[in-house]
Amino acid sequence: MDVLGCHLLLELKDCNSELLNDLSYIRRAMIETAQDVGATIVGESFHHFSPQGVTGILAIAESHISIHTWPEYGYAAADIFSCGTSFRPREAANKLAEALECRNPEIKEIQRGLAVQEAVGL
Repeated sequence: MDVLGCHLLLELKDCNSELLNDLSYIRRAMIETAQDVGATIVGESFHHFSPQGVTGILAIAESHISIHTWPEYGYAAADIFSCGTSFRPREAANKLAEALECRNPEIKEIQRGLAVQEAVGL
């Protein structure tokens, strides 16, 4: 396969519930994580749900970083997709888990791309 990007799926269990419900904190943690690992932020959107929970996405030149939180369960689902080599997605995953005080992170990696035949138009 002609790998075009690395897609990380983060299952962040046993996180600090207060942090998961704090939109300002989530936004700051995601922006600092992106900057620390060499990502170039090109846009953002964040929303706080009632009575609880936050959804956020950073559009980055290298693709995206997103999160959805369930404070009542101490759980967050995050997604980091990177194409290119200037950005370090695994380091970003670890930094984000640490920022949320996650005690039980699971990170699944998927290589995204085209089969070789598709890449050359066969």
